[in-house]
Amino acid sequence: MSASSWVAEALRRVRPGDPVVLGGTELAVVAAVALAVVLVPQAWRVARLGVTLVHELGHAVVGVAVGRRFTGFVLRGDASGHAVTHGRGRGPGLAATTWAGYPAPALLAAGLAAATGRGWAAPVLAVLGLVLVVALVRVRSVLTGVVTVGTLAGVVALWWWGEAHLQAQVLVGAAAVLLVGAWRHVVVAARDPSPGNDARVLARLTRLPRVVWLATFVLVCAGAAWVVLDAVR
Repeated sequence: MSASSWVAEALRRVRPGDPVVLGGTELAVVAAVALAVVLVPQAWRVARLGVTLVHELGHAVVGVAVGRRFTGFVLRGDASGHAVTHGRGRGPGLAATTWAGYPAPALLAAGLAAATGRGWAAPVLAVLGLVLVVALVRVRSVLTGVVTVGTLAGVVALWWWGEAHLQAQVLVGAAAVLLVGAWRHVVVAARDPSPGNDARVLARLTRLPRVVWLATFVLVCAGAAWVVLDAVR
């Protein structure tokens, strides 16, 4: 295939397609696989790193959007992580950047489910791939690199070789896992006494009580759950 043919094919694959409606049997299989990923400890240890990846990139994307400089991020084996952005030490930009981590997996889950039902799976996969490519140059540990490269490889393979129905099935399954992961992360945040927890940092930055910030995380997760369920009905 010539270079022009590659470009033409890539452009074709970033255009929205026809809406994909998954049947009851397909949804049952997707739900069963997602449930297994969440409930089987060995599978969840791997999947939760993906949830943390989205969490940290949520900090990064919002940080860049509000004018901060994203310099690196790290994922750890216990599913914790850290993203570094530079800018003002106080203010709404830092608060928005700090807040963005916990809602990010839920918001991505809602976006994946909604996009799939409207035939936008391929463009969404292309955007996710670009974000992961940019993130690669900000990786600051071996584990972070392995998780990012592995996720990127899966996204690119699904985008280039997966037909529309398979893309829809995988994205709906990923949305379910991300949504459960988002809820689990919020529960952990509510129980976490460490001063570096995002909700506690937000309380110091804004003087609003920590419980207010935890409530916003819960509201986002609840809204995302409604969007996901509505998209697959």
